[in-house]
Amino acid sequence: MSQMPQQAALAKCPSCAEPLESGDLFCGACGYDLSVVPAPPQDHPTLTMTGSAAPGDGVDWPAPDPAGSAGTPPTAHRAADVPGTDSGGNPLHEQHPQHPQEAPAPGVRFDRPAEPEEYPLQAPDPRVAADVAVPEGAAKVCVACRAGQVDDDGYCENCGHAQPRERDHMERESGPVAAVSDRGLRHHRNEDSFGVGHTALPDGTPAAVAVVCDGVSSATRPDEASAAAARTAGDLLLAALPRGTHPQQAMHEAIVAAAQAVDALAGEPASAREHAPHQNAPACTIVGAVVTSGLLVVGWVGDSRAYWVPADRSARAARLTEDDSWAAQMVAAGLMSEAEAYADERAHAITGWLGADAYELEPHTASFKPDRPGVVVVCTDGLWNYAETAEEMAEIVPLDAAARPLHGARVLVGHALDGGGHDNVTVALVPFPAPPQGAGSA
Repeated sequence: MSQMPQQAALAKCPSCAEPLESGDLFCGACGYDLSVVPAPPQDHPTLTMTGSAAPGDGVDWPAPDPAGSAGTPPTAHRAADVPGTDSGGNPLHEQHPQHPQEAPAPGVRFDRPAEPEEYPLQAPDPRVAADVAVPEGAAKVCVACRAGQVDDDGYCENCGHAQPRERDHMERESGPVAAVSDRGLRHHRNEDSFGVGHTALPDGTPAAVAVVCDGVSSATRPDEASAAAARTAGDLLLAALPRGTHPQQAMHEAIVAAAQAVDALAGEPASAREHAPHQNAPACTIVGAVVTSGLLVVGWVGDSRAYWVPADRSARAARLTEDDSWAAQMVAAGLMSEAEAYADERAHAITGWLGADAYELEPHTASFKPDRPGVVVVCTDGLWNYAETAEEMAEIVPLDAAARPLHGARVLVGHALDGGGHDNVTVALVPFPAPPQGAGSA
């Protein structure tokens, strides 16, 4: 198996990624001064794999509950008893990747150019930005020279630099759930996206929803793919749960709908591929969580993850998802040990994703009944690369994360930035059980 084949791409602006013409001294799109361009960046994108996925036929989904009912699913597990069982009856094996310094497998080669320490005009550190109040109506100050004001087109009137895009750093809080997404220190744009919300079941029981998506960087328009998937899945969950749809069934339907939304991007329109005709169809990973008063449901495709972190840190934390990755596949098949699989350069290449070129969509879902309060961490690999095991994740989650989810999400994003910020980083925190918030969503 190998990553998606790509042809050589045109030179791109390191600030906005627009194609450049030979001899350009400034970017025609953002005005970036090309005379100070650093060496080409070494992104470490999420890679998709070719090859067939395991068939998903014969999945016996639980029937939706009757209208007005808030029953629990027929098969549910305590989070403390992980591994649990997914919707297909398959065990969820907790993994503890190792990273010994071994030589990569022969014949595998992912060539990447040297990478600068950071991109210019990186998004502000969320922990600092969160503490600086900007008076309403006050003029924006350039993040590059800190002197000039920013005009309506997004450029500094003093030095001419384009300002960070809105998506470079995003935060949202909805009832008991919150999420933060950041571009990181190495990527030129944020290709992650998320959706959060809260609603109520037919009997008034509160429910919280979080969806996190990671765009596949080797594909065309990965930022659009992740945004479409997160928005579609989140909207469907918030609409289906109040109707009495079984949470696990709703999660399955949400992932299928998200996949269809990403598939549709491949045909929009022919001109959309003008700047990158050599790339693959838009693609992304997805992971989501639904929390009610006594039930936790997760669903995923790809290598974005969900973790369970109990409020009582003396209790066991758990990873609730299994990666659709080359390394996980090798270990599950008994072909390699964890040490051997995760030492290989192909370890983090994904074998499942949403997109028109995915061989077969196989949504994974699992349900749990935690026996104590805690918080669910829903994140992309931009975070878990710096805290892979459940124990490591529990160490960096603030003790008050369930009570202050937005603050907790900011702390986790900061941890990834402190670790190097090599990738976009997105994290949502969902307290368990869902505290009463009333009906509706935000």
